Amino acid sequence: MKKDFFATRVPSQPFPNFPLSAALFSLLLCFTAPQAAAQLPNCPPWSDHRAQTEISQLRQKIAQWDEAYYFKHQSLIEDAVYDQARAKLARWNLCFPQYAQAATPPQEVAGRTLVHPVPHTGLRKLASAASVADWLDAQQETWIQPKVDGVAVTLIYEYGKLVRMISRGDGERGQDWTHHAREIAAILPEIPDNRAQLVLQGEVYWRFEGHRQRYGSNNARGLASGAMASRTLSPEQAQRLAIFIWDWPQGPAAIPERLQALKALGYDTTAFTWPVATLEQVRSWRDRWYGEPLPFATDGIVLRRGARPAAEHWRAEPPSWAAAWKYPGETALAQVVDVHFPIGRTGKIVPVIEIRPTTLDDREIRRISSGSFARWRKLDIRPGDQLRITLAGRTIPKVLDVVLPATRRAALEIPDPGDYSALSCWRPTAGCEQQFLARAQWLGEKLGFRGMSEGQWRSLLEAGALPDLLAWTKLSHQVLTGIPGIGDGRAAQLENNFAQAHRRSFRDWMIALGMPSAAGLADDFWRGENFSSLAHRSAEDWRQLPNIGPKRAESIVDFMRHPEVLALRRQLATLKIAGF
Repeated sequence: MKKDFFATRVPSQPFPNFPLSAALFSLLLCFTAPQAAAQLPNCPPWSDHRAQTEISQLRQKIAQWDEAYYFKHQSLIEDAVYDQARAKLARWNLCFPQYAQAATPPQEVAGRTLVHPVPHTGLRKLASAASVADWLDAQQETWIQPKVDGVAVTLIYEYGKLVRMISRGDGERGQDWTHHAREIAAILPEIPDNRAQLVLQGEVYWRFEGHRQRYGSNNARGLASGAMASRTLSPEQAQRLAIFIWDWPQGPAAIPERLQALKALGYDTTAFTWPVATLEQVRSWRDRWYGEPLPFATDGIVLRRGARPAAEHWRAEPPSWAAAWKYPGETALAQVVDVHFPIGRTGKIVPVIEIRPTTLDDREIRRISSGSFARWRKLDIRPGDQLRITLAGRTIPKVLDVVLPATRRAALEIPDPGDYSALSCWRPTAGCEQQFLARAQWLGEKLGFRGMSEGQWRSLLEAGALPDLLAWTKLSHQVLTGIPGIGDGRAAQLENNFAQAHRRSFRDWMIALGMPSAAGLADDFWRGENFSSLAHRSAEDWRQLPNIGPKRAESIVDFMRHPEVLALRRQLATLKIAGF
């Protein structure tokens, strides 16, 4: 999950850590919760009690993640979701300052034993291409590197010998990892430099062969952090761990000279450090490192100014002379706005979750399926819940789990799946409107209707012109033009649809009515067949056909004998449709 406490646990949003400075906190307390919320964007309209409860629950969840990671070395949540959760807590703290609660580090983790000779500064996160463009300065030399996904460390050499490796910790102090450093083959025990002290900063990472970041991180950071958190390294860990030196705080001032000096020491990063001047160049390198094979996982790119202050002026906080532009997150935290329960043609209910606009892999997601109704019921997703979402196959939004349920469980109108099946709702009776409309839309699509969307079918239904699935066959031009939203042109198009439907084949009609497996039956099967001949087939007869098992055979028989299907057959026979 994370490198080491505070190593990368710096959310990309403003106000990452609470408590605020005393002055600002006192100022915020001058406002009541509603007053503060009214003056800040995206503040939830909560009562005092709910604000206090929601803030407390989120803080406890973050503390749970920290406890698991730092004490049990278990990564319960991805970086992006963790950062978003902390940013959300910070925003809620600002919205309701009198109930603000800090997500403080575990006490044992906060206590460090070794001081970094030069603080780790961290990186400011640039949220978008526009932010990168604003950060770039044509008057200043800028260099780009991949943002290697591992654990940050300090290496200390004295008279050319490695004497210490310190975890990043809080940027000022960290843990002594020297015993691991002496086991990692990629970390040099000696370098060709005899100065009294030489300090390097870098990233211990898990080495891959031809890793492509666009296909995921392969738990690279977890492998590296898990190894470093262990008491001893296995032979595989010692060989697979490597280091990327991204800074020499007291080294040559100019980046080209610093790169060559690092190469002479034995830490060569010249292949991954390049000058850039424009957003287009930054994009090009970012896209390249995202897609091409690399020996390490990355989570973005790092931009560095050619000029920087002397090391004695560095602080454990993001500087102005370096910034990161991270890759789109593989997961994201999404807040539920509403839950809908559309009922499909076959009676299947697949809940749809409406969420606040959430960016995932450079896409804005607003709606997402929960999966099956049973999965929704298990997760019990309600408005106000915080979900962890991802893109299945990198294309389809998917709910992974509920990270934080809303403390107030909103009431929902939930249909009973037991009321619906493949043979229910042939008429738009109460509770059947959705499935009936789905049947009508399916029928129109299979009969080749043009310009007949769900909205057009709904207009007919709401006008009382669609009491059954075939009522449209009797609609006149005058009736159609009397329906809101249907003028002469639209009416003529619908009439043309209705007319050409009479000429469709028996097979087309059976598919349109929803006969199970009809579309999968070979063309030869339909020659000489009609409704009567199909209705006389037994389940055993249907089972003789390819790809039709016992359950499918029974469903076909049930369909052919259902009273509503028989009623539609009689209507079609009256209309002299072939096969009926």
